[in-house]
Amino acid sequence: MNDSLTPATPEPAPGAADKLDRLRALLREMFQLDRGDLDFGLYRIMNLKSAEVGAFLDNDLLPQVKEKLRLTSDEERARLKHELEESHKAAWKLGLNPDSNPPPEIVKLNRRLDEMQKDADAEADVYNHLASFFGRYYAEGDFISQRRYSSGGRSAYLIPYDGEEVKLHWANADQYYVKTTENYASYVFTVGSGSAARRVRFEIAAADNEKDNIKEVNGRQRRFVLAGGEDAIDVGGADLVIRFEHRPLTEGEKTKWPGNGNTQQGRLNESAVERILRAMEPDWQALLAVAAPTEADEERTLLARHVDRYTAKNSFDYFIHKDLGGFLRRELDLYLNTDVLNLDDLERGDAARLDRALARVRATRHVGHKIIDFLAQLEDFQKRLWLKKKFVLETNWCVTLDRVPEALYPEIAANPAQRNEWIELFAADEITGDLTNGGATWSDPPTVDFLKANPGLVVDTQHFDENFTDRLLAALSDAGPLDEQTDGLLVHGENFQALNLLQARYREQIQCVYIDPPYNSKTTQILYKNSYRHSSWICLMDDRLRLSHALSTLDGSHVVAIDENEQEVLGRLLSTLFPDHTRICVAVVHNKKGIQGAFFSYNHDYAFFCIPPGLRESNGTPVSEEDREFDNLRKWGRESARSTAKNCFYPIVVKDNAIVGFGDVSPDDFHPGAANVARDDSVLVYPVDSRGVERKWRYARGSVEGIQHLLRVKVVGASGEIQIEKGRSEKTIKTVWDDPRYIAGDYGTRWLTNLGLKVEQDLYPKSIHTVMDSISAISDEHATVLDYFAGSGTTGHAVVNLNRERRGQRRYVLVEMGPHFDAVILPRTKKVVHSSDWKDGRPVSRDGVSQVFKYVRLESYEDTMDGLEAVPPSDQQQALLEANTELAEDYRLRYALGAETSGSACLLGKRFTDPFAYGLSVVRDGMRRNAPVDLPETFNYLIGLRIESRRRIDGVLAITGTDAEGRNCLVLWRNLDETDHIALDTWFQHNRQQFAKSLDRVYANGDHTLNAVRQEGEHWTAETIEPVFRAAMFEQAAIQSPANLRGSRE
Repeated sequence: MNDSLTPATPEPAPGAADKLDRLRALLREMFQLDRGDLDFGLYRIMNLKSAEVGAFLDNDLLPQVKEKLRLTSDEERARLKHELEESHKAAWKLGLNPDSNPPPEIVKLNRRLDEMQKDADAEADVYNHLASFFGRYYAEGDFISQRRYSSGGRSAYLIPYDGEEVKLHWANADQYYVKTTENYASYVFTVGSGSAARRVRFEIAAADNEKDNIKEVNGRQRRFVLAGGEDAIDVGGADLVIRFEHRPLTEGEKTKWPGNGNTQQGRLNESAVERILRAMEPDWQALLAVAAPTEADEERTLLARHVDRYTAKNSFDYFIHKDLGGFLRRELDLYLNTDVLNLDDLERGDAARLDRALARVRATRHVGHKIIDFLAQLEDFQKRLWLKKKFVLETNWCVTLDRVPEALYPEIAANPAQRNEWIELFAADEITGDLTNGGATWSDPPTVDFLKANPGLVVDTQHFDENFTDRLLAALSDAGPLDEQTDGLLVHGENFQALNLLQARYREQIQCVYIDPPYNSKTTQILYKNSYRHSSWICLMDDRLRLSHALSTLDGSHVVAIDENEQEVLGRLLSTLFPDHTRICVAVVHNKKGIQGAFFSYNHDYAFFCIPPGLRESNGTPVSEEDREFDNLRKWGRESARSTAKNCFYPIVVKDNAIVGFGDVSPDDFHPGAANVARDDSVLVYPVDSRGVERKWRYARGSVEGIQHLLRVKVVGASGEIQIEKGRSEKTIKTVWDDPRYIAGDYGTRWLTNLGLKVEQDLYPKSIHTVMDSISAISDEHATVLDYFAGSGTTGHAVVNLNRERRGQRRYVLVEMGPHFDAVILPRTKKVVHSSDWKDGRPVSRDGVSQVFKYVRLESYEDTMDGLEAVPPSDQQQALLEANTELAEDYRLRYALGAETSGSACLLGKRFTDPFAYGLSVVRDGMRRNAPVDLPETFNYLIGLRIESRRRIDGVLAITGTDAEGRNCLVLWRNLDETDHIALDTWFQHNRQQFAKSLDRVYANGDHTLNAVRQEGEHWTAETIEPVFRAAMFEQAAIQSPANLRGSRE
């Protein structure tokens, strides 16, 4: 804005200046104007607007307090004072004492000045009330209810309550948890350039937040402190590693680095930078001390910049309010009623006193609402960015060689990156020729015959160019619907964002959700705001469980692993979110020795099973053949008579004490007379009991062959009567799992070690058998299994094992954000596909399973924030705002952020002229760079497309499939500079027979005229991709209340 047109800031009334300064400082902090040292996310945008917003705050907004109080001007106050002084002088000249016997005009002037002083007090009161009110909710970047105690038994807060028997509520129940540990555990940036570039990594040295016997309590805020000792700075490896501790300060440290909030952390940062630079060799010092100045600190170094970023990213902005404006307006009205409007003012009936009280309320409410409007603009803008469906940045496919056309084998064999991965992951160079593989031995490069002999080797398209991927996917499309051939999906991204993006594609398709979230114990803590450890955790879980519930089938179950730290609150949360489900808590003994806790040694954790009404019974735990228990196949007791199920009365043919076949269902008028009827060289066994009563088999004729492997012949007594028994392949699941198979160390950590994968400190992998039994208990062999706290990838491993052992067709969807996605999950999935048995990182067998899975990488919330680009209003818009004061204020309070950043690529501000070259400006390793975007894959998820085929034909990428509404779709992507609307019409005419037969909808990027080429008898319509893309990307996340979730299924 043009600040030259803004009037000068009015001076506050005497006595109000301190209160105004306190309010102004708080508002600058809440409006994010006080962090000129931060150049990331929304802080970068607000720093650009700092002068404009500050001027509006001082010159336009706060002066409205005076207007609403109808205060006399500063000039009027000065005039009256001058007039009083002159009256005093005149009285003395007349021989009168104006103090002891003032004349009427002096009495009048004193009364008027007394009233003005009361007005000044009212002004100070309004500033004080505004600062007190907003200070109740704002703390280090977040609006959150602070702990308060009210007198007289009054409630400090009002919480929503619908009359339910038990109400679960927590401090930030109306907020999104947005903090991730991505930059907490390891923050990396690059110094130098080219061949001289080197990496610096910040790490957390102490995970235990009770270091040095300092217990975290309210008021003991945790700070980032450079670690002590020799381990604080490590220059021995390829990277410079600098370790911090995140903990409350000791009393001595608080004395050394005084202050609160940002001030204290800033002093700690300065101390850390000085200590680090002193410890560095000259070459490192030169790289870290490069200037990175700001307006506030012209001498800031590159190291100081990153220390500030690291501590800031992890110290505040933990939550985004779902409705900050509504919340603060309700709370402000409550505050005005209880803290501002004094009942004594009303009861005394003093009109002037009452008028001043009501004026204070009006002024506080008027200015408070405008402050709330601006805060809501900031918060709602961030909420929009959080809920925005995120772009897919990268898509790759992993395919076993048995699914790859042999025509591609020479190209694969010639690829050095793929060969090196086979050697690293599968020890492929150790494969020698034998009878099992046709005598094919590894060579470099391998022969086509070697590839044919090793169908379990996995091809990863990340090692190949786009043309290869196009040809591979086209070949897979020829073999059948692409999504039906895809066994798994791995998503590298934050789990809320992944679940949000997957809503349309997987809604009501997930039969089993298995998650093992962080337990919030000392060793598995989430990143949480000071004093809000448990509410942060439940906030994290609540929204994600709601999203995954929306993906569940009617018979879909959730299994949630947890330990004693959050077990109680998780149980209550699950009861709230899944009110009509059966909730069972299973104890899993995972550590025979136990972990020492308070009073007891814990050797188990828990698994909550939330089972819907649609699932009639669980599948039970598999038992080995030697451990099976057998029962008579003949039914007995009630409902066992032959007449109750005619198709269950038929003979089972036994020869040489083995079942060799099954006869047809016997006619109603046939009665064998006995259980055994001899026939030539075999015996026909009927379900007839020892008294000659005709019963029925427990399985109908149409289904008995499916369980033949579980049947056995039993010869009974001296008579040698033959009976048929069925073995139990499963045993009923118990609520205590104490089998040695569930020990996490033996069948979790050791499994990773055998696979040759590094076990990260914070992974704590479950026993593979715990996860397999959990999944098999509540899902069928065709289920899709989702795990959005994938960790080390045990769930994907479990699904592959279940399919391998039981010939199932389960699919898996895994979501993980951390660096172990590439270090553990991806290689683990490839390895378990290649072989079921590993030792010391090498496969013991080569019993690979046929597999296709893809992995995608998502834009993060931080990528979106870092990609914002602000463009101020045009000259024409500026002139309009300057000509209309009310419009300008409304624009600043409610619309400026959204309007001025709308051109950002992360907000779809750029056209899809070349959809294959669309990119985002993101920060990686501390440096800004362009990240390519996979627009076609993103759009597939936005419309819920189940892909049938994907082919690139004459420069146009054509994808077919069925969208979330069940419509048959064709999606066309083209470079508009190469394929204009006329060329696209021609392309469609040439390929009509391939695509147009059963189409309902055609999408194409850019303007087009496809509807003009629709022929008679065709019922499809064509749309432009961009508006559909935008509408779906910014559609609000489907986070519903439990009642709405139930209602949507009915």
